[in-house]
Amino acid sequence: MDFTFTEEQQAAVEAAQAVFSGVTPDGVPSPALTHGPVADDFDRPLWRTLADADLLGLPLAPEHGGAGLDPIALCLVLRESAKVLARVPLLESYATAHTLQNHATDALRAEVLPQIAGGHLVITAAANGHTGHDPAELAVTARQDDTTWTLDGTHTAVPWAPTADRILLPAHTTDGRTVLALVPRNSPGLTLHGQTSTTGEPHAEIHLDSVRIDARNTLTDPDAWETLRNLLTTGTCALALGLGERVLAMTSDYTGTREQFGFPLATFQAVAVQTADRFIDLRAMEATLWQAAWRLTTAAAGPLPPAGDIAVAKIWAAEGVRRVVQTAQHLHGGFGADTDYPLHRYHAWAKQLELALGPAAAHEEALGALLAAHPLS
Repeated sequence: MDFTFTEEQQAAVEAAQAVFSGVTPDGVPSPALTHGPVADDFDRPLWRTLADADLLGLPLAPEHGGAGLDPIALCLVLRESAKVLARVPLLESYATAHTLQNHATDALRAEVLPQIAGGHLVITAAANGHTGHDPAELAVTARQDDTTWTLDGTHTAVPWAPTADRILLPAHTTDGRTVLALVPRNSPGLTLHGQTSTTGEPHAEIHLDSVRIDARNTLTDPDAWETLRNLLTTGTCALALGLGERVLAMTSDYTGTREQFGFPLATFQAVAVQTADRFIDLRAMEATLWQAAWRLTTAAAGPLPPAGDIAVAKIWAAEGVRRVVQTAQHLHGGFGADTDYPLHRYHAWAKQLELALGPAAAHEEALGALLAAHPLS
């Protein structure tokens, strides 16, 4: 494997850095102060800027207005977005667009992908069932009738659902298959009950009562659900890495200038050891992330399916980002809990990313099951 980034991938990073350089994480209030969502909508001006910079269509083919880049490039951009806590559904948009690109019909791709690339169609995904426990694909049933599908059930904690235009959600059929349905938010029979994430962003519980979807808006490819889930999980690891890197940089800046007993905190051995440990966490998170992203881009066989590498990456992301923010809060002292300083928001986002799509324990269980099914020689 070669982890050297291509010129196209590096260009995507540079474009993302230029866009996110104007975003200030401390410009949004703390959820503890708002007692609810920090805002009614995501950052629409930033979304428009991302579209104008051609960053929303990265996973799409050129004929649909995209750049045709792979999951590695998507993770590189997500990493940059997390450093500034960008309040946009970028992960969900990338994962759904990539899934539609690979598994939708030509007609559906032609209809929705150019709109996604242009920023005119905001799309999200319902996939928050914990790995191995109450899986998301079992939350909704799907029955086919001639040219339509009827959906019944409930998905919970769907990110950005109150403001997205369409929601890509899994459903299970009577014969044990999992299909993906692209459901408009205003569909008859679909109701939303607002929820607030740990980060203070708007989520929703989605209830579907005999919601009818045209067959052309349904992905029946048996690999589609795995594609969506794998990219969402890997992208979450990229967000955790970017957030952790920014938090460690904040901690280094603070301990390098804050003095006690006439010396900077960074010169104390106990402080240096803790930050060194967190640096090691970040390097492990980075190595496992790129291994997982690379497995999504290559047909090369490995000792385990790609889900094994993704599970390892999520275990490191969940545990690593938690340790990074906890150490940062400790070394910042009371200053780290001040709501006028953005570290508390990074802590909230870290907890959200730690648990999203399953905590470390769930992925350890999934990894164990894969090892049992594919014994290493």
